[in-house]
Amino acid sequence: MALTSSTALDVQRLSGSLGAEIRGIALGDATSTDAALVHELLLEHMVLFFPDQHLTADQHLAFGRHFGELEAHPNLDMERERPEFFELRAVDGAGGVADEWHSDLTCARHPSKFAILQAKVVPAVGGDTLWTNAAKAYDELSAPLRDLCDGLTAYHDAGPHLAPDRGFIHPVVRVHPDTGRRSLFVNEHFTRRIVELSDAESALLLGHLTRWVQQPRFTVRYRWTAGTVAMWDNRCTQHHVLDDFEGERLIQRVTVMGDEPRPAATLPRWDPYGSTTATFWRDADMQRQLRAQRDDPT
Repeated sequence: MALTSSTALDVQRLSGSLGAEIRGIALGDATSTDAALVHELLLEHMVLFFPDQHLTADQHLAFGRHFGELEAHPNLDMERERPEFFELRAVDGAGGVADEWHSDLTCARHPSKFAILQAKVVPAVGGDTLWTNAAKAYDELSAPLRDLCDGLTAYHDAGPHLAPDRGFIHPVVRVHPDTGRRSLFVNEHFTRRIVELSDAESALLLGHLTRWVQQPRFTVRYRWTAGTVAMWDNRCTQHHVLDDFEGERLIQRVTVMGDEPRPAATLPRWDPYGSTTATFWRDADMQRQLRAQRDDPT
């Protein structure tokens, strides 16, 4: 079923900040024209929900490949027939690490661009997911704080996935390559330290920013039904799974790997704080790695 415009679709906004539910398209048969329309809607709404899709694994993968290269999740070590396609199962609210606000894989040099997730088994009550609009959160900071954040970088690592030695420095504010909007790019799950600030200053500002982006007025909350597909733009959103359910919750997912975050200002604006003594520089190898990245960002 090829579509030529959004007039062929039923598009229902779900909150004042982000999110729309889309009906009238069969993702399992999506053409490149359909995918282009979905991409336009995604840039507008940031997270899209498509009920009653019930994709097979092959259909799920084919739809994802319309949007770029798919990659296996580097923090999940499991044998799969299709490395780019994986399932996450949780029982009675346990079994996952998504119950903190985060953007996917910000510990990597090229974090996830899009995630495409299908709910296969959902609990009778609970297990909802929330998303927040990190661009709107940035816009509503005061002008002086926006200016400060534009010139800062932060270190992210995979500590929650038992790989604290794998990390990367990203700008605190990134510019979306398609819309040009700026958004906050720090989160409570992966972000460890603002590089240019002291320990105390980093904790204070990082704590404020990660709490700021979680405000309900920036968010949408979605109640899953089996067969619903969600797709979100990881470059300008964060999400959080509620572990308030009993029974089984099973999702299937593919990940479109992305671009390197583009900063809002010419970096570095300031040197790292106390680079030879701060606890952020945990050992000589890490110090060399991060300094090399800063001096040669290519």
